[in-house]
Amino acid sequence: MTILTDTPVAGIDDQPNNNNKLMIALDVDGTLVDHDGHMSPAVRSAAQAVVASGHNVMIATGRSLNATLPIIQQIGLERGYAVCCNGGVTLRLDPSLDKGYEIIHKATFDPAPALKALRERLPNAKYALEDEDGNFLSTERFQDASFGVESIGVDFQTMLDSTAVRVVVFSSENTSEEFNEAIRHIGLSGVTYSVGWTAWLDIAAEGVTKASALEALRHKLGTDQANTVAVGDGRNDIEMLTWAGRGVAMGQAPDEVIAVADEVTASVLDDGAAQVLLSVL
Repeated sequence: MTILTDTPVAGIDDQPNNNNKLMIALDVDGTLVDHDGHMSPAVRSAAQAVVASGHNVMIATGRSLNATLPIIQQIGLERGYAVCCNGGVTLRLDPSLDKGYEIIHKATFDPAPALKALRERLPNAKYALEDEDGNFLSTERFQDASFGVESIGVDFQTMLDSTAVRVVVFSSENTSEEFNEAIRHIGLSGVTYSVGWTAWLDIAAEGVTKASALEALRHKLGTDQANTVAVGDGRNDIEMLTWAGRGVAMGQAPDEVIAVADEVTASVLDDGAAQVLLSVL
């Protein structure tokens, strides 16, 4: 494994890339921005430079669409693709479109079996669900910046009856270890899930991850596997870092994330993403 140290109008065409064009997938929280949502000038400048160089830069995040768009704007990405909801939603970016983007893929699922199993084990947890129309339904007015929209308070049965793109579960009454044990005990099936830094769970459709969405885009673009780069810090980045030809873990990532990476860069507080981005210029 390599430890990375400091070094002194983007567009994507749906055609085979030349050998020098990389496909670069960037996580957001804990990678491009710190846990207060702040992007440092060094990271912003490096990202903008790589976008301007013509590499195929794309955001790959657990955030929902509306929470991802400001990050896309900050790094100057106008054309190309972005992966949201841990692979549940894929966008095509194009400034000629009315909104500047269109959704080209959405993976939905029936959340009821997972929600029922979780509620039985974690009755006091908070639950939120992104439906197929981009609305966030939640219990107890559960709200998070990653939703990108104001959540709508509903009863649990309404959530059970919905079609989901993403389900989020958060427990303020359990430690991360207790929460993890509860998830292991439940043995969720028929979905893909990842546990966050705290007592936080993200659920997507079965087989859907950042990596699965990125692989579809790699085929679409004709990019060689060896020309793929991914940078991330969370457990929901494990498949993406394994998938990439060059998988880089942030310095503050958990041990299980670092274990699958090819390289480790500095932490988000030390602009680790900027170091990776500058290395491809």
